[in-house]
Amino acid sequence: MKKFIVIGITDNPSPWFTPEVMEVIRTGKVFSGGKRHHEIVAPLLPEDARWIDITVPLDAVFEQYKGQGAYGLPPEHQGSAGRGNVQSSILNVQSIIVFASGDPLFFGFANTIKRKIPDAEITVYPAFNSLQILAHRLVMPYHDMRIVSLTGRPWQEFDRALIERAEKLGILTDREHTPAAIAGRMMDYGYTYYNMFVGEHLGNPLLERVTSLSLAEASARNFSTPNCIILHADDVPAQSFGIADQDFALLDGREKMITKMPIRLLALQALGLPRRHVLWDIGFCTGSVSIEARLLFPHLQIEAFEIRPECEAIIKENARRHGAPGIGVHIGDFLTQPDTATCAQPDAVFIGGHGGHLKDIMKKVVQHIAPGGCIVMNSVKAPKVTTDSHLLWDEACRELGLTQEPPTRINLNDHHPIEILKCRR
Repeated sequence: MKKFIVIGITDNPSPWFTPEVMEVIRTGKVFSGGKRHHEIVAPLLPEDARWIDITVPLDAVFEQYKGQGAYGLPPEHQGSAGRGNVQSSILNVQSIIVFASGDPLFFGFANTIKRKIPDAEITVYPAFNSLQILAHRLVMPYHDMRIVSLTGRPWQEFDRALIERAEKLGILTDREHTPAAIAGRMMDYGYTYYNMFVGEHLGNPLLERVTSLSLAEASARNFSTPNCIILHADDVPAQSFGIADQDFALLDGREKMITKMPIRLLALQALGLPRRHVLWDIGFCTGSVSIEARLLFPHLQIEAFEIRPECEAIIKENARRHGAPGIGVHIGDFLTQPDTATCAQPDAVFIGGHGGHLKDIMKKVVQHIAPGGCIVMNSVKAPKVTTDSHLLWDEACRELGLTQEPPTRINLNDHHPIEILKCRR
């Protein structure tokens, strides 16, 4: 069984460790960590220490760990445990000692070891993580702080935290998701009521700096790395339930080209979105369904498709207007669009427009949708409509072996009746 000892450190160039940890370092043989970690701990390592840099791709790093053989022994000594003077070597090199930033179990390298080598024996000696140190510097209680890591990760969880109106957010950054980029994104989508606190080189007495500033100030400023952020808002506005139709930018000002709010909410209910993961919105037009879904169910990954290129600017304007970041937008004919091959597999699909190609669209959807996934569409019962979409829906469901649920029928004011159709794969 592989054995790892993972030691947390800060950016302090003169680290202090307990006697127990110092003994681990003194008797160690194989060490690992980032280049910055090596610079900090190099004076403490034994003369004959071997160092393995942690760099991407991580698979190559773990191949080097594997190359240490049983319990970290060099390959030439494998299987020789208990033979003469080799026994003392076994005791010294049986563990790979890894240095990691802060708490190695807090979005840290110990989690990576657990994922890569599930049966590894791991001992952890943690330090304060960077967000804890920043909170300490600010004398800010952090038991109620929501944590999001943007280190090598997409915006999804950060966007979700904003939409869910987290009052206090701790953010781990990287060279792409910088304080300026984060502030700019927040301002684009209207989340301007936060104050930002940035901590740079936390734990390093020579370089450490903590700055309090507005989002506008942060968006125009560069910060040294490593850094982390705390966002705090004293007064977070409440999230509304249902967006008024008149609050959306429309396609050519045409009010009929939007799914009305009551119908929109019923359609989202039919999709069963609290337990879904990926929603495809086909024929999004103004984006009202995608945006409403994003705000009500921010855990979802949403991919929106539309054939009309002018609708791209409309959905992006509406997303900014209503604070709905993170919607994937795909412009082009859904039936020939290659993007669908790279999008996450949907388990919920809303068909907002089909341009007379409903059966072909449903056939393609069935090729992608997860087992147990559902498809929902609104059908207008208008006397002047030449093609009965409900009839096409029924035919498609029969031909594709989809299980239909009873439709929901609703009348809004003097408008034609609308049926909310639902089927499952």
